[in-house]
Amino acid sequence: MSESQSPQVRFHRKRSGKLRVALYLLVFLLALPFFMLLLYKLPFIHPVSTLMLRDKITFTPYEREWTSIEDISPHLVYAVMMSEDGQFCFHNGVDWDELKTVISRNGGPNRGASTITMQMVKNLFLWHDRSYLRKGLEIPYATVADAVLSKRRIMEIYLNIAEWGPGIYGAEAASRHFFKRSAKSLNPRQAAYLAVTLPNPKLRNPARPSVNLTRLERLIERRLRQSGAYTQCLRE
Repeated sequence: MSESQSPQVRFHRKRSGKLRVALYLLVFLLALPFFMLLLYKLPFIHPVSTLMLRDKITFTPYEREWTSIEDISPHLVYAVMMSEDGQFCFHNGVDWDELKTVISRNGGPNRGASTITMQMVKNLFLWHDRSYLRKGLEIPYATVADAVLSKRRIMEIYLNIAEWGPGIYGAEAASRHFFKRSAKSLNPRQAAYLAVTLPNPKLRNPARPSVNLTRLERLIERRLRQSGAYTQCLRE
């Protein structure tokens, strides 16, 4: 009897061994972002996004030039914050009140519930299709990112990996592509146009804005003039 069962026993052992390897690999992949975030504390490390990696693998040309936050116009830094995440300086990576409101209103994961920190970890480590699974991973990654990185470093990374158009990544590339100037020399209007492009960079063009985009730009310009109390964590 034992001899007749031995092939079956070997099969189950082999299968359980493969499952263990798969489980270890899954745990490693899920834990890797936590270690990468510690590495990204170093200012000379210039992270790339998953979209940029995809472009590299597929030999798709793209524009990106890393720029320190000191060399990015404060108008753009504050405009992006006021457009994307007005509570950036006050939450721990996740805006729980906003997340609950958006999910209850829309019945599912939505970009409106994403903080800048959550968008940063999504761009660095995750895929871009909306799902509860992705949102569920964003939350712990963003919480750890907020704990180990300064707010200025989070914003610096985000501004250098955000997609502003097909093959256009980062504030410097976007500024030069759309306005023919460096990110440091953007004026408030140009900064606001770039900020309101971020939610839909494939369709919005800050250099040739639609009526709706101009309306959003004016809203962000007004918010910029009242942003002092909200942007303290980003000031030197």
